[in-house]
Amino acid sequence: MDWLDALQRLRAARAPAVIVTLAMVRGHAPRNGGAKMVVSAEGLFGTVGGGNLEATAVARAREMLAAASAEPELLTLTLSDKSTTEYGVQCCGGEVTMLLEPVRVVPSVAIFGIGHVGLELARILARQQIELHLVDSRAEMLAPERVGVPREPGMPDTVGAQGAFADAVADIRMHHLPVPEAGLASLPPGAHVLVMTHDHVEDLAIVETALRTEGLGSIGLIGSTAKWARFQKQLREAGHDDAALARVMTPIGIAGIRSKDPAAIAVSVAARVLQLVEQGAAAR
Repeated sequence: MDWLDALQRLRAARAPAVIVTLAMVRGHAPRNGGAKMVVSAEGLFGTVGGGNLEATAVARAREMLAAASAEPELLTLTLSDKSTTEYGVQCCGGEVTMLLEPVRVVPSVAIFGIGHVGLELARILARQQIELHLVDSRAEMLAPERVGVPREPGMPDTVGAQGAFADAVADIRMHHLPVPEAGLASLPPGAHVLVMTHDHVEDLAIVETALRTEGLGSIGLIGSTAKWARFQKQLREAGHDDAALARVMTPIGIAGIRSKDPAAIAVSVAARVLQLVEQGAAAR
């Protein structure tokens, strides 16, 4: 399989990888500069020349994957009988420098309820390299005249964009769902769910369904302690135990921000979400 096809499949499967490129070749080497391969935790696609050269690069790439490294690295090897590695000798006579570039899984965040707080939060998160799902049971909340038109990924900032998401870098996906909890089933593994609809009945249905949905990264609920006390009673009646209820973070946000202004709440929630995204990346 071509390395680029492999990378696309790994991204679709939400599996991290490392791209290894022969960035510089001096003298003789098994392959010319520019050769690439892709290394995942369990797979290897393409080649940079085989032998100890490749084995050393693969080992380092998998160390980077295990450590959830985000920064690229340079790895230089001398191909000489006087230079040995853990994987043996390769005496082509040259020297190669390889660039190892981690390709992390694109985080996914789903906001259920695009009211005043939800829209402010979406504006902030849209500036992050994430997959952003906006879900609402009310069509008017997602209407173009309210939210504008998201810029397509890869398009210049000035093309095909207006409104709330004119400077977005996220992959924004809007879902008008009369039964919003139905959208949970189609979210990718590890998605972070934020519940903030206009209706406490909807909020409860989404939280209850989220607790029954495997593979979610986190579940956050906006609301008062009184609201959560009522929800806990109803969720227990629905069969959820204390361990399940502990998965729900409420109120969601960082400590120390007391303002009830929608923009301030959104900043607090966005900060907490980004913390969760980083923790999720480190845990892979």
